[in-house]
Amino acid sequence: MTTFLVIVNIVILLAIILGLYALQKKHVKFSVRVLIGLVLGLLFGIILNVIYGTSNEVVSTSIQWFNIVGSGYTRLLQMVVMPLVLISIIAAFTKIKLSKNIGKISFFGIGILLVTTGIAAIIGIAATFGFGLDGVQLEAGDAENARIEQLNERVSTVENLTIPDQILSFIPTNPFSDLTGARSTSTIAVVIFAALIGLAFLGVRRKQPEQAEQFAGIVDTLYTITMRVVTIIIRLTPYGILAIMTRAAATTNYEAIVNLGQFVIASYVALIAMFLVHLLLISFAKLNPLTYVKKGLPVLTFAFTSRSSASSLPLNIKTQTDGYGVSQAVANFVGPFSVTIGQNGCAGIYPAMLAVMVAPTVGINPLDPGFLITLIIVVMIGSFGVAGVGGGATFASLIVLSVMNLPITIVALLISVEPLIDMGRTALNVSGGMTSGILTGRINGELDENVYNDKSDLHDVVEA
Repeated sequence: MTTFLVIVNIVILLAIILGLYALQKKHVKFSVRVLIGLVLGLLFGIILNVIYGTSNEVVSTSIQWFNIVGSGYTRLLQMVVMPLVLISIIAAFTKIKLSKNIGKISFFGIGILLVTTGIAAIIGIAATFGFGLDGVQLEAGDAENARIEQLNERVSTVENLTIPDQILSFIPTNPFSDLTGARSTSTIAVVIFAALIGLAFLGVRRKQPEQAEQFAGIVDTLYTITMRVVTIIIRLTPYGILAIMTRAAATTNYEAIVNLGQFVIASYVALIAMFLVHLLLISFAKLNPLTYVKKGLPVLTFAFTSRSSASSLPLNIKTQTDGYGVSQAVANFVGPFSVTIGQNGCAGIYPAMLAVMVAPTVGINPLDPGFLITLIIVVMIGSFGVAGVGGGATFASLIVLSVMNLPITIVALLISVEPLIDMGRTALNVSGGMTSGILTGRINGELDENVYNDKSDLHDVVEA
């Protein structure tokens, strides 16, 4: 009977996929198909959850088959992330404008990421006070106790990790190993390696322009091919999101969400408030925030469902260049940095909320201005090198809590609602990266306002 029910579920998913494909053949807009995939996946997952529960064999077996579509799509994006980071950064240096504005682009790109992370921390603190959240009220069950044991294995590493050690971990000793994602800081290590190659190119161009021109041509060709691979994979987004959302909705423990509902609500209030800050910053740049939302919907939806900022990078860069009119130089430079620096959700809001919640348990007054200022600074510094994958918020929280001499067990006590909150955090991370790219492009005169304001979305680009 179990096998029959699993086959029925697979057939239903395939039928929905065929329906989405039919919409594609009718040239329904890409963003609309992504949204339809999200909604249908959510409904299908909830139905499976209601009928079978979260631990039923039918659900677990069905999800294994669904993962061929969902996890397969995510893996394809992960496959291209490191090559894209490497070639994007190098290609950014081969652009004439970037070589002239490299200092300004670096300053504003990274600076905006860090400043918005500081603002995110302030919003997280305000949400914690506003909802009266208190870490003392949290209780540990079997799952939480198991999580605490896992965290204790990581704590020794984090506790001994000083800021100088953290900075040193960014520097690659074997860039080819980092290209495989061998370390949690591999992405930023690849960024540094690519930046060094770019700087070397600028030096060669001054002394040996012919060789530099040949190299630039090779890089341009590789970048074009890489982005074509990205386009091919992006076409699968509606199907990938359908399967990923079905898995998330079918396996979510809704009872745990109810028990920790106040924390979940406070988290999403903070996340939405920070997203509104992004829109406000877009407005200050004299750009339409509604256009930002419309064109950014596919990448934000994927980030929400996949819970991976790194996997969202190809869509991130594509949206900045083809949707918002940000120059390739700026998008290729700021995009990869946003995966590992200044993640507003994972490295900003979440660690700040946990620190304020747990402070009273060790006799610290969370309203003390000295404590709050120190916390915001630590959050901003700790946001360097946070891995842009699922679990990055945990690592960021461990760093912040350890530096502030606060207990880390609160991280484990929220494990039951972690996936749900991580969806919103990841979407905010990606939004922060795109906002930084847009503002940096605007400030440096490398944003095409006509492209930003046109009525098309990624549909025409993806289907080309």
